Amino acid sequence: MADPKVPYAGWGAGIILIRGRRAPIAAQQRGEALLPSRSFPSGVRDLRSSVRKISFAWLALALAVCVGCEHPHDANTVAMVNGKPILRSEVETIYRNNLGDSHQEPSRVQADIMRLNILRQLIDEEIVMQRAAKQDLVATDQEVADRLNEIKAPFTQEEFQKRLDSQHLTLDDLKREIRRNQTEQKLFNKEITSRINITDADITNYYDEHKAEFNLIEPQYHLAQIVVTSLPMPPQQVGNLQNSKAMNDADAKRKIQMLHNRLESGDDFGALAMNFSENSNTSGNGGDMGFIPESQLRTNTTPDVYAAIAELKPGQITDILPVYSGTNTKQPVGYAIYKLIDREAAGQRELNDPRVQQAIRQQLRDSREQLLKNAYLEMLRDQAKVVNYYAEEVFRNGAQ
Repeated sequence: MADPKVPYAGWGAGIILIRGRRAPIAAQQRGEALLPSRSFPSGVRDLRSSVRKISFAWLALALAVCVGCEHPHDANTVAMVNGKPILRSEVETIYRNNLGDSHQEPSRVQADIMRLNILRQLIDEEIVMQRAAKQDLVATDQEVADRLNEIKAPFTQEEFQKRLDSQHLTLDDLKREIRRNQTEQKLFNKEITSRINITDADITNYYDEHKAEFNLIEPQYHLAQIVVTSLPMPPQQVGNLQNSKAMNDADAKRKIQMLHNRLESGDDFGALAMNFSENSNTSGNGGDMGFIPESQLRTNTTPDVYAAIAELKPGQITDILPVYSGTNTKQPVGYAIYKLIDREAAGQRELNDPRVQQAIRQQLRDSREQLLKNAYLEMLRDQAKVVNYYAEEVFRNGAQ
């Protein structure tokens, strides 16, 4: 089944996320490095064109001088942030993790772009960590230990170590990552989240301006899923907390039957999905697929699957259903169990609906938080003294 569209998804379509820690570069390119284009009235363009000639002349001179410059530094230091080094080895570790099991090595240009993006992210993180330290907001050892125990809870020690190894991490690496995440959250809560106040008037104004978006033209189904497949998959791509993967069709049948039995016995659907579902797109959310329009559900499922879901009442689950790789194939590649969380009838959603108010409040909060975070990080960058040795190295070698 295709990934569903969440209702009112257009509300946040224009928001750009600042960063995704250690995400593959393809994920980082969703917006992090993009700058908005600018247009000017014709009169301003004429003035600018005369200035450009002078500006380009000065730029050429500056670049010529810059190419001949070189800041002395240790070979393993790729940048300095207010005097603190960022090491080449850390950039390389993240770079290799981003490549994963890919057997195709990027070209030199592609590799340099990836490393520059990684380094820019590390510089931003160091700037934030230094700001937090000045405000005594760095996560404590106890906070780090508590979070580490939460992460380790679903695993045996052996399983936990295997997950670390699959991501090329040591326990100390993970602790540093936890400390950074916790510290960043504390800083942003104080400096950004605390400044945001969404009033009832804000919600009313938004609803009045976007009323048509709350008019559902067809019924929608809020679904969750647990999926088990016989398809081969690298361990790091399974996506569930137990790193659980069926090896063949017989194994998949046994696993999905075990999960269905546990659901019938009262086990929590979301917990089982997070621990055992093999769809990495939904397992992290407890199998939540969001709201799916009825027409999309009909199109992207077989008649038997649609009929089984259509008969459900909120809170109920389907029997075990086959999963196919295409509409014309008869051999299933796996099995699924679906849960109906809610069903939305077609029609206009009014402002007094608590779900509408909550959705608007969250949308406004997210957009304002993103705006303030963008501005805050720009302010911190302006105040920091950063020397990017790797950028100088790339520029110097590229100019030869």
